[in-house]
Amino acid sequence: MAQFTVNTDRFDPYKQFKFRVKWDGQYVAGIDRVSGLRRRTEVVVHREGGDPNIQRRSPGQTSYDPIVLERGRTHDTQFESWANKVWKFGSGLGSEVSLKDFRKDIIIELFNEAGQLVMAFKIYRCWPSEYVALVELDANDTCVAIESLTLQHEGWERDYEISEPTEPAFSEP
Repeated sequence: MAQFTVNTDRFDPYKQFKFRVKWDGQYVAGIDRVSGLRRRTEVVVHREGGDPNIQRRSPGQTSYDPIVLERGRTHDTQFESWANKVWKFGSGLGSEVSLKDFRKDIIIELFNEAGQLVMAFKIYRCWPSEYVALVELDANDTCVAIESLTLQHEGWERDYEISEPTEPAFSEP
């Protein structure tokens, strides 16, 4: 059975290195790492009194793991501004939290090697539970400075309106 419906000759799965994150209708600059999208459904074990000596299993509550976004530290303030909506130090009594707009829906888009959008995931009602303005600094390391944002959310779903694109073929001159 073919793994791709439009590009039936394609064998390789999509790579993980071409992606973008969008919120408030705009792409967020510089994100170089996004943690996985993971959900878990609790297993409820039960047994009726007249059942044989076995336990039945059924699905319980579903939970979603937080999503961590990382990027190299720059002067872009999008991570910090969103985190400040959840808690802004020194803002004064009664204005520490922006209850009206601290939650956002975000979109994570995946692209193929040719830069074509191949799928997207919508993540709902996100809010920053952790903001790291600057990771540990080390004078003996040559890595870039990193900032990160950990997002709690209430679920995600794939955007099925985005379908497999026809991949370009190059002709020899």
